[in-house]
Amino acid sequence: MSNRKAEQGNDRPSEDASDERQSLAEEDFYYEGPYLVFTAAYHLKRGYCCNSNCRHCPYK
Repeated sequence: MSNRKAEQGNDRPSEDASDERQSLAEEDFYYEGPYLVFTAAYHLKRGYCCNSNCRHCPYK
């Protein structure tokens, strides 16, 4: 029996995920210890609330 996941290459991040990481601008986030914190500027660019109780959410 073969490992279908490995054959399909699903163990790599999707191209969409890497595109999103590359499109982050310097004003979109900062690091607080090991955590990446999104700024209000990022949330406004995204255009909606994700309901994750983000610190800088302008939609609350």
